[in-house]
Amino acid sequence: MESKPVSEAITFSAKKMRKNSLFDSPYLFYDVYCLLPGQHQNVHAHENSDKVYYVLEGTGRFTVGDEEKDLTRGYAVLAPARIPHGVRNTFAENLILLVTMAPKLS
Repeated sequence: MESKPVSEAITFSAKKMRKNSLFDSPYLFYDVYCLLPGQHQNVHAHENSDKVYYVLEGTGRFTVGDEEKDLTRGYAVLAPARIPHGVRNTFAENLILLVTMAPKLS
């Protein structure tokens, strides 16, 4: 069984949002995204993959399609395939997300 402590994947960069891999298989990825205040992930879409964000710590401003919502610890967000999505940390505290996408882009 493969297992990892999530806490070891929590690292930040002053330059840009960090994507830290927890698990990576031919079928999906499972990452920890770490955003300092002011950092963001550009709005984008994946043709054939769904993405789920789970807020582990902080508050994020999520965009999915035409909707935008501020969500905090304990919330999960689904970004279906072909729907533009992204996240911004417009708040004073760090933002930590668990993120999975399947099927994985090749």
